[in-house]
Amino acid sequence: MVSLNQVSPPGQSTGSDSGTTHRSLRRHVGLIGLMWASVGSIIGSGWLFGAKNAVVAAGPAAVISWGIGAVAIVLLALVHAELGGLFPVSGGTARYPHYAFGGLAGMSFGWFSWLQAATVAPIEVEAMIGYAKHWPFAEGLLNSSNNTLTTSGFIVATLLMAVFVAVNFLGVRILARTNSIATWLKIFVPLFTIFILAVSNFHGSNFTSHGFAPFGSKGVLAAISTSGIIFALLGFEQAIQIAGESRNPKRDIPRAVLGSVAIGTLIYTLLQVVFIGALPVSSFANGWDKLDFPGIDGPFAGLATVVGLGWLAWVLYADAVISPGGTGLIYTTSTSRISYGLSRNGYAPQMFERLDKRGVPWFGLIISFVTGVICFLPFPSWQELVGFITSASVLMYAGAPLAFGALRRRLPQRERSYRLPLGGVISPAAFAVSSLIIYWSGWHILSRLGIAIVLGYVLLGSYAAYAIRKGLPNAPRLNWKAAQWLPVYLLGLGLISWQGGFGDGTGRIPMWYDMGIVALFSLAIYYWAIHVALPAEAIEKEVADVEVVDAGGH
Repeated sequence: MVSLNQVSPPGQSTGSDSGTTHRSLRRHVGLIGLMWASVGSIIGSGWLFGAKNAVVAAGPAAVISWGIGAVAIVLLALVHAELGGLFPVSGGTARYPHYAFGGLAGMSFGWFSWLQAATVAPIEVEAMIGYAKHWPFAEGLLNSSNNTLTTSGFIVATLLMAVFVAVNFLGVRILARTNSIATWLKIFVPLFTIFILAVSNFHGSNFTSHGFAPFGSKGVLAAISTSGIIFALLGFEQAIQIAGESRNPKRDIPRAVLGSVAIGTLIYTLLQVVFIGALPVSSFANGWDKLDFPGIDGPFAGLATVVGLGWLAWVLYADAVISPGGTGLIYTTSTSRISYGLSRNGYAPQMFERLDKRGVPWFGLIISFVTGVICFLPFPSWQELVGFITSASVLMYAGAPLAFGALRRRLPQRERSYRLPLGGVISPAAFAVSSLIIYWSGWHILSRLGIAIVLGYVLLGSYAAYAIRKGLPNAPRLNWKAAQWLPVYLLGLGLISWQGGFGDGTGRIPMWYDMGIVALFSLAIYYWAIHVALPAEAIEKEVADVEVVDAGGH
């Protein structure tokens, strides 16, 4: 086995077993680059809308929603921190379930990871165009009737995706520097907004008008998923996706993951507080669910204008283009690294492993660009489907706690740069929480997500079957026995959602009973999964096969 610390010189080969590539991913990224990759994904377009959507759903109790969301994300981040230090490989979220449960589970969670990453960049591009409509040069890019792109808008969107891809082709070192600059701006503007609104127009009485929690506990919990709270906080895993390009991954990955969550949680919570406190009383006179004020379609910018801070509004309109742009850039990177990982695990053609002279997986970037262009097609139903896929992206995170539990049990003595205290408690709790977040998304979203899941099985399953039949070098081992719990989990969670009361469910399962059922069901799946996980010898073989490649050889 080749150690991950024994990296060959950048761009040189250490051998070949398939002829796919003669280059290695370059380890140029330090702690700040890794952390800013995650922070830049967490602080995206979500900060401009999350506070408004949350207060409409939960009233001032939205502050509690952010707290619950933060706890959930911290649990998931802690699990990822140990996994990232244990296996610092590119496209990690697509590979941990593969190591622990073999091909079928790895293929499933790998598809969830790729689908989530691939749809974020084009959606952020459309957000940039949508926010830019306040500027004269952006007129005519969107159809006023259905908010889809016009022909000129489609061309601009395609060019913006091309810019993301072009920056990625310059190499991971240039990418990290570019993203760091964008992230500094993305952090500064929200913090500056928090300060200005807090000192110029804050009314503590707003938190008790109409009651602190006018929509009760259901509003607080629904806001976590449906208003974008949990999804605003996601993105910490980006440091893991480029772990194969980290200078000191075992030390820096855990720090980057946990540090990014701390920064994101602090900023989002403070934004929620100042948004509620700065609102004029007239804007929620008819109730928080009927919140209204001029410019509410751009909540913070509109609020700044209403309270007499027009200059701040223009700063926010400018940042509304920069923030989603930075997020789109790093998700373009992530998409290519996840497809690299999928190919390494045998679920996608080996073309995705091809690297250019800068160590960039160029074919994965091209596919990322093509996917983005497809997402720009002016079909409202397709736009809606993309939104559902992105909203339910937390499904990919459910694989990490399961892999954590299995790897702790099967490989207890393997070196870990960060060992999670109370991991045996936190890991099942993280899986139960991720299942609850999925459930809170509602039947309306999950029923449509099923379409995307089936599509993934058709695409990746077809290639896996082809690779196995042809005896290709990277043909996956599907390991049906180790993944026997997976169809039960997916179908069972869907059934509970259908019978529950969130998002157009039937409501046959009463409030709180439904969440208790989800929690108990998740714990049963968790212990079933780690019981049937691959044996230690099989896991070591899977890891050894891919470590050689990620250390610089192939």
